[in-house]
Amino acid sequence: MVLYLELKQIRVGKDNFSYIIYSKKDNIAAIVDPGFEPEKTINFIINKNLTLSYIIITHYHSDHSYGINSLKNNYPKAKLIASKEDGEKIDTHIDIFVKNGETLKLGEIKFEFILTPGHTPGGICIIVENKFILTGDTLFIGDCGRTDLPGGNIHIMYNTLKKKIMSLSDNLIVYPGHDYGEKPYDTLGNQKKINKTLNVKNFDDFVKI
Repeated sequence: MVLYLELKQIRVGKDNFSYIIYSKKDNIAAIVDPGFEPEKTINFIINKNLTLSYIIITHYHSDHSYGINSLKNNYPKAKLIASKEDGEKIDTHIDIFVKNGETLKLGEIKFEFILTPGHTPGGICIIVENKFILTGDTLFIGDCGRTDLPGGNIHIMYNTLKKKIMSLSDNLIVYPGHDYGEKPYDTLGNQKKINKTLNVKNFDDFVKI
């Protein structure tokens, strides 16, 4: 089956990324992490003549969720998606709470959600058609998300990286929530080799990073 899958990485604010995943066949789209400058994502949707179906939040921090209300005002039928743990911290109605391992379809495009706590209690990563993984603030290029903010937990983050992220396919392309690395995206296989937070041998070494 031919997939008409497209992914657009949009830099917003100082160093955040918002993402638009869309089908060229059905002209429907999902936005992941509508942080600052929501007009950038809205203009892209307008220019591509897309219909926004989903707004997905990887975690509740404002730099990833600031643009929710602007998008909902423009696209009131779009469904807002988050984990229950983080969605309850967002002051907008969540239409769909997703759990670890659940899937969702955008037309022919399959999303799989993985609960990846550590940066926040309910952070999620999104695997798109076993091609891409949008990691929010769980995994960056060359690093991982902070654990010293409210709700963060360094031990949980270590377990998330070792037990969940490391078990995923090397072929996935990592699209992070921030432009912190040497490049804006990379294969997970390469990150397993060079990312200091993924190749530590034990928790004690992880704490020292």
